[in-house]
Amino acid sequence: MIISSPPVDEELDDNADSPVDAELREWVVGEAQHGMRLDRTLAELIPEFSRSYLQQLIEAGAVKQNGASLCKPALKVRAGEHGFIELRPTPQSQAFKPEAMPLQIVFEDSHLLVINKPAGLVVHPAPGNWSGTLLNGLLAHDAQAVQLPRAGIVHRLDKDTSGLMVVARTRATMDALVRLIAQREVSRQYVALAHQAWHGPFRREVDAPIGRDPRNRLRMSVVDLARHAGKQAKTSIELLANCEQGCLVRCTLHTGRTHQIRVHMASIGHPLVADELYGGAMAAGMQRQALHALRLSFIHPVTGQNMVFRAPLPDDLQNALQAWGLGYNASQEDP
Repeated sequence: MIISSPPVDEELDDNADSPVDAELREWVVGEAQHGMRLDRTLAELIPEFSRSYLQQLIEAGAVKQNGASLCKPALKVRAGEHGFIELRPTPQSQAFKPEAMPLQIVFEDSHLLVINKPAGLVVHPAPGNWSGTLLNGLLAHDAQAVQLPRAGIVHRLDKDTSGLMVVARTRATMDALVRLIAQREVSRQYVALAHQAWHGPFRREVDAPIGRDPRNRLRMSVVDLARHAGKQAKTSIELLANCEQGCLVRCTLHTGRTHQIRVHMASIGHPLVADELYGGAMAAGMQRQALHALRLSFIHPVTGQNMVFRAPLPDDLQNALQAWGLGYNASQEDP
């Protein structure tokens, strides 16, 4: 399974000094790419460039085979075929470089590692954050990570969400983890501090599709699939503590949509504290959305061992709970 980089609006610079700026790189189609489209094949073989940018290179005649340009991104390739591509550096390609940084590694073996990501750390390079990301740190931590799409990252947390992530160290493990996530066999639980006192049942299932907000393309929203594009999304929400100002809840993901917990909580009248994008005001000293990936569990795809990890609440969230007089203890972490 290919996990391509996020789309980036890159344009070829027709005035670029190609002999100086370009890099000529050979590509060889492997058995795994046999029958794939040319653009998808190159996105897998050269993961530091986005597929959209590689499509532009193909259409510009920068991909050659036996001296002839291959100008159709949809061209099917065969194992053993090879050629050359003229690459021009972009901010995205330059972003895929090792940067030493302290990583809070909770578990590590030769197949995978589990990281406790701090709030403020961007997971993957993107416009505005081409360096200092978790991906850069993973490339510095493990030289073999450069061989993997996204350096082995199989799921993400928002920049300002803290907590647990699993990262693959081999391609076989990466493919297996992606399958486990798709089959909903990776359990991910979060704690969130939200506005408004909780009323009604202690447990609530929110089963509401999520798509791009038709009124604000910078955010997501619950959508009517009959009128707008979106995907089914389900979150289980349980009350842990309650007060006049707000509530502490545990959220279990059954799907993994962009901003899912933030959108679902806002949709039921409980926007997260300090989540201004979704209507949550700053409060209780929080300077970022009050969301923490608390618990992660899955069956190790190689050893078969049942893996369960927990990440303590970070200081800012603990201080916010104290400010609102909300009690919390570790025994509340398990369902």
